[in-house]
Amino acid sequence: QVQLVESGGGLVQPGGSLRLSCAASGMDISINDMGWYRQAPGKERELVAAVTSSGTTNFADSVKGRFTISRENAKGTVFLQMNSLKPEDTAVYYCNAKISTLVRPRPTDYWGQGTQVTVSS
Repeated sequence: QVQLVESGGGLVQPGGSLRLSCAASGMDISINDMGWYRQAPGKERELVAAVTSSGTTNFADSVKGRFTISRENAKGTVFLQMNSLKPEDTAVYYCNAKISTLVRPRPTDYWGQGTQVTVSS
């Protein structure tokens, strides 16, 4: 069974930083793209940042220059470093990974449980 486990959310003041982590686990998995999405109250879930297995990154315009994404392929982990946080970054952040398994060889989206990030003074 594939699982994505997140950690690192919390409450931070405007201008502060947080680092989110996500670890994928499961038998005989092959991880393709990994990324982070977020969903604020009353809004749709949106892509924040993504990274391919070769390291190519993609960011939402609203976080460019403030957030970075990285991954450790050998450990199946992905990180989101968030700097210069703003109140509008407040949301539940979800880890996403496109994973192939022996049972499902076609890459399939898997999601973490979500972690709350609140930016407030």
